[in-house]
Amino acid sequence: MSTRTQGKMTKTKTEPLGTDACKGKPRLSRVTEERLAGQMAHEEYLQSKLKTCLRSDNIQLWKAPYTTENNEAGQQAIKELAEKYAPSLNLNATEVESALEAVRSLTVKRGKANETYKTKGVATLEIALPKKYKQGSQRHYLKTKLDITSNQLMAMISEEFGVGPNMKLILSGKTVEAGKTLEEQGVKHNSKIMVLCLKESEEDKQKMAGEEKQYQIKNETITRTQKGFEILSERDGSMDPYSTPFLEIADQKGNPIKIPPAERKALILAMGLHEKGRALLKKKDYETSLCLLLQADEQFSKCSSQLLNTVDNYAVLQLDIVWCYRALENLEYLQNAKERLQEAENCFLKCYGKEQTRLLQIKGNSGREEVLFLRLYLLQGVLFFLQGEEKLAAEKVVKVEDLYRQLCVDPHQMTELLALGYTEQEARLGLRACRGNINEAANHISQRREEKAEMKRKERVKRRKRVDDINMLREMGYSKRDAARALHDAEGDLDRAFLILLDNYRLVETVSNDTESSGMDSSDREVMINQLVFLGFDRDSAAAALALAGGNVQIAAQLLVHHQGNLPPDILSPSPRSSSSEEPSTSSNSAGSPINPRDEQMDLDLVNEVLGDIPNHEEDYLDLNLEEESEVLAKLKSNLETKHQAPC
Repeated sequence: MSTRTQGKMTKTKTEPLGTDACKGKPRLSRVTEERLAGQMAHEEYLQSKLKTCLRSDNIQLWKAPYTTENNEAGQQAIKELAEKYAPSLNLNATEVESALEAVRSLTVKRGKANETYKTKGVATLEIALPKKYKQGSQRHYLKTKLDITSNQLMAMISEEFGVGPNMKLILSGKTVEAGKTLEEQGVKHNSKIMVLCLKESEEDKQKMAGEEKQYQIKNETITRTQKGFEILSERDGSMDPYSTPFLEIADQKGNPIKIPPAERKALILAMGLHEKGRALLKKKDYETSLCLLLQADEQFSKCSSQLLNTVDNYAVLQLDIVWCYRALENLEYLQNAKERLQEAENCFLKCYGKEQTRLLQIKGNSGREEVLFLRLYLLQGVLFFLQGEEKLAAEKVVKVEDLYRQLCVDPHQMTELLALGYTEQEARLGLRACRGNINEAANHISQRREEKAEMKRKERVKRRKRVDDINMLREMGYSKRDAARALHDAEGDLDRAFLILLDNYRLVETVSNDTESSGMDSSDREVMINQLVFLGFDRDSAAAALALAGGNVQIAAQLLVHHQGNLPPDILSPSPRSSSSEEPSTSSNSAGSPINPRDEQMDLDLVNEVLGDIPNHEEDYLDLNLEEESEVLAKLKSNLETKHQAPC
């Protein structure tokens, strides 16, 4: 499924946003960050292995002899346990002892927190801070009542950990809304809250003034994106697409997909927010990207499961969210990441079919979609490793390496295709689709170009016919807006559109009944009435119909025919035009209220801004250059090579 922009427009793109971390503390060097990340991953891995061993041996570290009566460590018992596990883990006893104490200490703290919650109602929340605020592998906690608002919690986090005020809170993969209490939003004792910092760093203090402007842009990105796509989601294509662009849900062939209005709105919001999130993901602005991706996930949840099972958008979104988790090193969200990857795998299976049979039937090849499976297996491998499942992680690495070899394109073939006038994106996708056969790739790209050209040609014909039909209805006396609305409701059928206009008198463009103001004298009017009477209509009804039609005898006759010669009382006693005939309202103007030109311009700016992030190529999401993936794969292989399977 893809979104397509209908109509010609000018796209105004925002300036690229930087990817510096939050303001407030000196930024760590890349080497230091990588060292800390590696240390955290190692500790997470080791603790996962130890927990497996402890469960296997039915050892409870929070009880004696491992924990004393005053909750201190039973050092001798811990030391003996470390010496027991160290050989099988291929580590020294001191390192294992330290990890065991970390697990024991965490268990004891949780027990204390549980008791405090039972007796005093004070909950303990685990706070997953942005990596620049973390102190090594230390976990961070806050004690609080659950009847406070999220704004109060953010103030506590800011005061306790020094995080700037511009932050987003994430609970179980959903954005915590401002103003509501924690309890209202499902926050519970022992919940894990992820903190995303949305401000950029003050890395270069000499550019302070310029950075402040960038801060403002950064903080407004999420709000502007959501508002822009809300405006687009309310547009149904009934207005002129040249002046009022809209988004249409279409299949791979460009054919519009009919979806119920409420679901269509949610789907457009979801896909739009996803595209903006992907654009920021490419710029490595992971914090802002994750906020938008999670909002997209909330909108997708409003769509039927039947719809989500037939398209791959939802599965790709889950991969992008977990990719952000990985980049932000949010190891606290391992379980949520695992669930999302399983959801993605299930969705791919339903959408593509077993062994991608359905995909092959639809597209004829599956070479381009393989990059999605490469990323899926890679992320699954990382999670397996962090959970101490080296064997499963190694199996995923084998799959990733196999796909990587298939998907890496030959630079010489790329150069040849570029020399033929194809874009880098076309060349890469074409070579992958054709498994590296350059001749087939060139034919494939040419065929895709022809298909797109044909789609555009059909759209031009469709738009031209629409304009002609609107003009025909206008010649009959209807306004341009009313004609466009009726034609849209009739799905382009001119005859049905006219019947819709006849059924709804509020859509009739009436003219003054005064014969002098209409330029028609009484003799002309009498001639027209006689013409209608000659056709078999009652004189009074003919006169009334002619008055309603503003002296247009053709419309008057059609009105009489449509109503079988008897005009309904509500037509004979017209009431004010209702808001139903107006263009659907957007968030900037309500139905029936006058449109402020300034608001209209703001809407146009927002729409053009968000449309700028929708890629022109419908398979842009498949065009991964695999540079990041190769780095993650190399780190995973390095970690696996230094570890050995350690059965307990």
